[in-house]
Amino acid sequence: MIHEYIQYGCGFSAPETWLNFDRSPTLRFERLPVVGRLYTRNSQRFPDNVRYGDIVRGLPIPQASCSGVYCSHVLEHLALDEFHIAMQHTFQYLKPGGTFRLVLPDLKRLARDYLADGHPLAAFRFMEACLGKKRRARGLRDFVVGWLGSSGQWMWDEKAMTEQLREHGFRDIRRATFGDAEDRNFDAVEEKSQFEGCLAMQCRR
Repeated sequence: MIHEYIQYGCGFSAPETWLNFDRSPTLRFERLPVVGRLYTRNSQRFPDNVRYGDIVRGLPIPQASCSGVYCSHVLEHLALDEFHIAMQHTFQYLKPGGTFRLVLPDLKRLARDYLADGHPLAAFRFMEACLGKKRRARGLRDFVVGWLGSSGQWMWDEKAMTEQLREHGFRDIRRATFGDAEDRNFDAVEEKSQFEGCLAMQCRR
């Protein structure tokens, strides 16, 4: 069965009407026979309908088969070269006219908030908001989790994201808000809290 709507980096949000992927190493362990049923790092397990999949490596999705693709708070965890690969794959999975919606932190707002913050630790707050790391991974476990999970970070504002989406062939690019998709199927996958204070974009193939 071909799903017309896919979400990558879904976490625990996995509507039944969407095909949901996540690249978490925890998900990999949870899917192992026998031992996986006993293992979890989180207070809850991934829903049964979440599949392991990495948008950078490519998802098991036929090209030009999707009417909609969605990701929330995923792209900022990718290094710049990974982002470009992810956008190539996203574009390929969409049908002509298909919709891609994305949500991620807004670098412009974060920078503005930092400049207006008079607290002595304003720089710390800014770095945390921009995914700064408090410590370097040194142990074997940290290395494995880092290798299997997210590898790099790159922050975005509206202008930069618009330009990059255009370069990857997307059109009708605009800033989006929660619940404003013309395709109402996105109502099932979007969460209002993910949009608050963030940058959301919509575009089409």
